[in-house]
Amino acid sequence: MAEARIGLIPALLLAGGVAFAGLKVGEGIERFRMADRSIVVKGLAERDVKSDFAVWTLSFRRAADEFSAVQQALAADRDQVVSFLHGQGFTDDEIEVRPLQVQDLLAREYGPDRVALRFNGQGQVTVKSARVDAVAAASNRIDPLIKAGVQLGGDGEGGWPRYQLRGFNDIKPQLLEEATLSAREQARKFAADAGATLGPVKSANQGAIRILDDDGSDMDSSRTIGKRLRVVSTFEFSLQ
Repeated sequence: MAEARIGLIPALLLAGGVAFAGLKVGEGIERFRMADRSIVVKGLAERDVKSDFAVWTLSFRRAADEFSAVQQALAADRDQVVSFLHGQGFTDDEIEVRPLQVQDLLAREYGPDRVALRFNGQGQVTVKSARVDAVAAASNRIDPLIKAGVQLGGDGEGGWPRYQLRGFNDIKPQLLEEATLSAREQARKFAADAGATLGPVKSANQGAIRILDDDGSDMDSSRTIGKRLRVVSTFEFSLQ
């Protein structure tokens, strides 16, 4: 009887595989192998989380024919930006003021012979804070700076805050565990449908965790406070 039972397993696996393969592929079943009685499955895990740190750079520019005029205008702009940030509740520990830069366009070796305004300068003030909601709110209240004549922009980032997930490593083990459980459950159901017993893991690839924006898009997750973490792990289980 034992020999007859063992002989039934390949037939049951084949029948089960043919009957269920089309349905199970969409659920994470990648393939099954008759030769070594194994099944390869993918486990998916997702989690919506909130950013825990923000970096917001406010850049401003000035241009004039006199060096001193540019330098003085930039210094005044810098003071207004810092004052605005203090008014939004940010402390000096959260505000980083970078040195002003002024460039003589006619002094460049390969520059043009004539320019509209000889001196061009820029300054930057950066907010670095774990208070992501405060940064998001302040970034929508910059109208007073624009009305005051501060020429914001020019840093290549559009002046929008960048939101980070610095506690990523604290969440990673939980996410990988969820992906593992998902794969094992799918493999167990497939084995049961095929009349077999799920055996131990033969190989595993945990895969890379992707950080997406809050609607699952790949566009640019740094621009959204909410983020979606996604991992797809691949496991090969033996079937008995």
